[in-house]
Parts: sequence; C-alpha cells; structure tokens
Amino acid sequence: MNSTQKSLILATVPILKEHGITLTKYFYERMFKGNPELKNIFNLGNQHSGKQQTALALAVLAYAENIANPGVLMPVLDRIGHKHVSIDIRPEHYAIVGKHLLASIEEVLGEVASPEILEAWELAYNQLAAIMSGHESGIYASKLQQEYGWTGWRTFKIIEKKEESSEISSFYLAPADGGNVPEHQAGQYISIKAFLPELGLNQIRQYSLSSEPGNAHYRISVKREKHAEMNVDGMISNHLHDHKGVNDLVEITAPAGNFILPEEPDRPLMFISGGVGLTPFVSMVSQLTAKKHPHAITWIHGCRGREVHAFKADIDALAQSGRDFKQHIFYNNCTEEDKLEGIREGYLELKALESLEHQTGTQYYICGPGQFIEKQLQDLRTMGIPSGQIFFEEFGPGVLSAN
Repeated sequence: MNSTQKSLILATVPILKEHGITLTKYFYERMFKGNPELKNIFNLGNQHSGKQQTALALAVLAYAENIANPGVLMPVLDRIGHKHVSIDIRPEHYAIVGKHLLASIEEVLGEVASPEILEAWELAYNQLAAIMSGHESGIYASKLQQEYGWTGWRTFKIIEKKEESSEISSFYLAPADGGNVPEHQAGQYISIKAFLPELGLNQIRQYSLSSEPGNAHYRISVKREKHAEMNVDGMISNHLHDHKGVNDLVEITAPAGNFILPEEPDRPLMFISGGVGLTPFVSMVSQLTAKKHPHAITWIHGCRGREVHAFKADIDALAQSGRDFKQHIFYNNCTEEDKLEGIREGYLELKALESLEHQTGTQYYICGPGQFIEKQLQDLRTMGIPSGQIFFEEFGPGVLSAN
C-alpha cells in the first residue's frame, strides 16, 4: 500500500465509528446467504447476541486506525490467530470473507465508497489476510512439530465423566486411536465440534483445559446451562451433558490460546475467577504447585454458592498444603457453615478484602463472564495496578481491553 491509500483508509475511520456495527451485521448476513456452509464454522450464538458483529467492527476499526503500523496489533492478532487455528481456519476462508466484506463496504456505504476507497480497502484487507495467514501457519507448524501434535480435527473418546458440582461436569478425553496427546500450556483451550439437530448444523465451542499438563489425556469441565431461552453455546454444553458419556466419541482440535503463564513466572500471581471461569486456573495452579512456585499465589473466586463451586475440595487442599497459597471465596448466598469457613456473602468485591496484598510486580489473571471481567478490570485500575500486569480470558469474541 502507498501513502495515499493508507490516508484513504485513515479517512474512513469516522465512518467506521458511526456505521461499523451496521456494516458488520450486513456482512455476516451477506456471507451466510452466499456461503451457508460457513454456518458450521462460525458461532451462531455470538451472531445472535451481537458480540461477533461488535468484535469484528472493533477489529476493523483498530486495523484502520493503525494501518500505518499494523504490527502494534500483534497481541490482539495473536489471540485471534489462536482462535482461528482452534476452529481450523485456512487461507481459503480469508478469500471468502474478503469477497463479502469488500462487497458489504460498497453496498452499505454507497456513494461514500469511491473506487479509490474500495481499492485501498481491498489492498488493506489482503495485507491483513496475509499477516493473519502467515501468523496462523506458524501456529499450525508449531503444533505439528510438538511431540504427539496434530492439526485439524481429531477423534477422541470420553474415558471418564465426573460431576464436579451441581451444574459442572468434567469430561476426560483421550485419542480414539490409543495414542498420546501433546502437552498443553496451562490456560489453553480446545475446540469441540458437535452436530446440533435443533439447528441441523455443526457448531464449535471452546472449553478451557482444567487438567494439569501431561501426555495421557485432556480434561474439560463444562457448565450445564439452565436458561429458559437457550443460546447456541448452551445447546453445545447441554449436548455434552445429555448425550455424551463414557466411550462416546467427540471431534476436537489441538490445544490453543495465549492466556498462559510465563515459562518461569518468577513473581507473585493472583487469580480472580467467576463461576465456571475457574477452569483454566485449576490447570495453572495445579502446575504451579507441582513445580513448587517460589512466590505467593492468591486465588479469589466468586459464584452463587457451595453447590455450584466446582473443585472446591481440591483447591482447599492446595491452600492448606503449607505453601504460600491464599484463597478468598465469595458466595451470593452463604450458609452458616460457609460463614464459619470464612466465605464472604455477596458478589466478588476486591475492595472488601482489607488484608489483600498487592506485592510489587504481581501478575493478575481474570476469567469469567464479560461483566465480571469488566468490574475486576475497573477495580484493579482504581487500585493503581498497571495494565501490563493484568491478563484476562474473555468467553467468546474479544471486545474488552485491559487499558
């Protein structure tokens, strides 16, 4: 791209700010009409909620604003790249998306989309597609280079199904061919593909790995959804609960995701989780304690009550092991037994923990629903915690920022 074309992209920023959601909504409708097979890849629950349209609008806007130096977006692009690899996105998919995105810009913006602007956006999109495809090819290659690694979809067998709470069950997964699995990085997730008869489509859902890294099997811990109006994500989780048991087969992709600990986390660590958001931290903390992490570990968790608190006994055992490991628990509704254990009643509130120590250099990891993450981010900012020390995993398309 030349400087004139980059200037044209920058000139569209105000238009994207005003019409971005309209544009991305139109784009998805156009793409699914022209290429309905993509409904088997894209999360229709995020489509219905509007999160996917919002996430794409924010991504397009960020790319336009940084067209002169797209490299500054690599942390975000890396997250997206891992998600793409986890659902087996390939270069040919970028060609389809580009065709419909460019046509949508022309059809939605009308006269504003001059031939010069359309040409500039075509070049800009092709540049972004090349960046993403190149980055993702590196991720794919790294998986093949890993011992027992693979890419694409692979058949696994459920070897154990275990109830962890009144609404969360763990599924232990091992390769159907009897092989081993590549060791995941604590905090990563796998994708599961399930056919939903209600939709007549395959749908894909990511689940954090809750097991300590190893080569024998994977474990995911899935929450049953009980809402009156079930979204597509809930359908997949409930499909696993209701229709999958020991010896049943599932299709999964290799572990992906960049919500991980440093290779040698030589500093205090604090984990803040809401509900089923504790699953990646179970893997992280298990690994840290196995490696005898030399610094303080603090885990703060909030959920509705003891009956839905998964892995409580395991975490209690870690906290009582004599190591520098403290936990704080909040239940929406406490029993007298809960209060005797020091569990606090109400929603998780960092400011309520007067004895909470924020040691210099502590890294903070947050996982849970979007609103939960937003509150914790705001509270940590208020406490003066630098954004560079805060990491979070947002369920679904990323629309939040630590800054």
